[in-house]
Amino acid sequence: MFNGKKKALTFSYDDGVTQDRRLIDIFNRYNLKATFNINSGLLGTSGALIRNGLTISHVKPRECEIKEIYKGHEVAVHTLTHPTLTTVDDDEIIRQVNDDAAKLAELTGYEIAGMAYPGGGVNFDSRVSGVIKENTSMKYARTTVCTGNFELQSNLLEFRPTVHHLNWGEMFALADRFIKLEPDEPKLFYIWGHSYEFDFENTWGRMEEFCKMIANRDDIFYGTNKEVLL
Repeated sequence: MFNGKKKALTFSYDDGVTQDRRLIDIFNRYNLKATFNINSGLLGTSGALIRNGLTISHVKPRECEIKEIYKGHEVAVHTLTHPTLTTVDDDEIIRQVNDDAAKLAELTGYEIAGMAYPGGGVNFDSRVSGVIKENTSMKYARTTVCTGNFELQSNLLEFRPTVHHLNWGEMFALADRFIKLEPDEPKLFYIWGHSYEFDFENTWGRMEEFCKMIANRDDIFYGTNKEVLL
C-alpha cells in the first residue's frame, strides 16, 4: 500500500541538467514528485546534444545549486561520470556508485537511497546488479527496460519502469487506464526520461498536459522513487 492507497505514480529523470528546473516547475504546479539521477563528477560542465539536425544544451548545474534546484524531490545516483557499467570492472562499479552517493549526500544533506543505471542499450546485467547489491548502500536501481504495465517487482536492483515519456501515445493510453483502474492489489505507474528531451521538438506543453491529466487524484499516491519503492 502507498500511504493507504493502492495506486502510486512516480517519475525518474537522468543526467542532472539545467532543463530539470523547468520540469520541476511543472511537477510542483501539479503536486507531482520525481527522482533525479545525477552524475556528481560532471556537475558544472557544459555540452550539447545533436539529434536529427537539432542542437540542444546539455549543461549540468553547479554543485552549489543542487540542494535548491531539487528541493522537495529526490536526488539519486547516476554514477560519477556516466560509464556503461557492463564494460568496467567490479572495483570501478563500486567507486562510481559509492563516490557518487557520498558526494550527492554531501550536497543534499540526506542519505542517497537508490540509482538509475547510466547509458542506453545494455547498461546493466546480473554481474553489475550483484556488485551493487553486495558493495553499496543502494536499495533500488532503475533500468531502461520498460514493462508497459503497473505490476510491482521483487528485484528492486533491476527495476523496470512502465514507460519512457517520449512514447507519448503509450504514456497517455497508460494514464487513461491507470486513472480508471480500481485494483485489488497495489499498482505502480513509473515514468522515466531526460528533461532535455523536451527541447528537441518543444514538447514541454505536451508534458504539462500529461501532468495535468494525471495529477491531484484522491486515489493515487504521488511520490519519489524512494517513497514508492521502499
